[in-house]
Amino acid sequence: MKIDTNVPELKIELEDLAKLFGNNENIEVQHSQESNSSIVQNSFKVINTLTGEEKFYSYSYNLDENLSDLEKKSLIKKMLKNHLYLTLNKELKITLPWGALTGIRPTKLIRDMIDKGEVKPYLASETLQKFFYVSTQKANLVANILKNQKCIIRNDNLIDLYVNIPICPSRCLYCSFISHQINSLGQEKIEEYLNCLEKEINAVKEIISKKAYIVRTIYVGGGTPSVLNEGQLERLLKLLNFPVDEFTVECGRADTLNNEKLEILKKYGVTRLSINPQTFCQATLKRVGRNVSNEQIFNAYSLALQKGFVVNMDIIAGLPKEKFGTFKKTISTLLELYPHNITIHTLSVKRGADLKWQIDILDDKDIEKMIDFGQKTLMENGYKPYYLYRQKNQLKGLENVGYFRDEYVCKFNIDSMEETNTIIGVGAGSMSKRVFNIENRIERQHNDKFINDYCNKIDKIIEDKRKFFI
Repeated sequence: MKIDTNVPELKIELEDLAKLFGNNENIEVQHSQESNSSIVQNSFKVINTLTGEEKFYSYSYNLDENLSDLEKKSLIKKMLKNHLYLTLNKELKITLPWGALTGIRPTKLIRDMIDKGEVKPYLASETLQKFFYVSTQKANLVANILKNQKCIIRNDNLIDLYVNIPICPSRCLYCSFISHQINSLGQEKIEEYLNCLEKEINAVKEIISKKAYIVRTIYVGGGTPSVLNEGQLERLLKLLNFPVDEFTVECGRADTLNNEKLEILKKYGVTRLSINPQTFCQATLKRVGRNVSNEQIFNAYSLALQKGFVVNMDIIAGLPKEKFGTFKKTISTLLELYPHNITIHTLSVKRGADLKWQIDILDDKDIEKMIDFGQKTLMENGYKPYYLYRQKNQLKGLENVGYFRDEYVCKFNIDSMEETNTIIGVGAGSMSKRVFNIENRIERQHNDKFINDYCNKIDKIIEDKRKFFI
């Protein structure tokens, strides 16, 4: 679908929304926006390039002159997306589960409205349905998640620390992260990376001391941090000696874990692991280049439980050539294992993934059925949803949802998705977010993405981080 608009700064967002309506190569939409001091009008001409048929749609709304420039800009964007959604909904007779929403964080959107006094908490679901055309099911999911996010603390002196290890045993077909395969990277480069990481962590410790920050949680992600050997893992964890009660390390590939590594993780205060099967279908794992067996997953999980770790398990709905029955078996196996947290991801086909060039093996006709079944079945078995986010190019524009049982929420995931606390990111590809709660604004700073660039620029990265925080 081709989109033309006289508001060029919003063209990408309009195109993102239009993509969710499917491949409509014969449809062209021409948009124009006109406004005076108090009224904005959005007009759309929809052209069927095969038949030459043209249809016209027009919408207008009042723009309160008392709004700030930022509030006006936000309202104009929201209404334009709403009006495009209504136009395509009428023209194509298609309803999207997330309505006119294209953003990453639906929960943050409604939370911000609640915080500003624009919406009462008990009207969260109704607001999403009425003003953004979100389906009842998705709107209720958001409202449910807001109720389960009881651990949010807004405090500009409270921070989360994120450490990135962008190294993996191998590259999965669907992965779009900038992650280096360990065999091609080599041990010498890993040691150099750890040297630079140590310099940055020590600099961050100085920042934390000067700013009187309190570290709330630590999260070591990647990549696959557990791909480091025992000595390297211990070296890293020794540096992260902050007194926290939530310390997560991603160990996504079960074949990277052994008893000695788990002992090291326990010794240095790690409390939570992420061991990610993605699916329990061996044929699928082989198809996506994830060379790990179910036996390895079960053994790693059992060892982690024996040592007292809280365990999260990720799965992906919509993996290549997987049918609904296979996904049901994965959910059934998860419930038998009964991990503390489960995250159900919708497959995202991103530009950086090898899967982008093999989309012929994808079949999204069961994806909504999979996501709905996963949510219903987990909630029937005692799990509750507690965080949610969406990504570009997810099948059918669906979402990723994290679930918890008992009281085992991951505070870092909530802080990160809701953007309620400052996050200091260290390592190649990490991002720092400085949250100013009183001023209601966020500033971001990115480290260089690739390990070579990161190592070559480490002194500048550290200096930039000092300026950013101090």
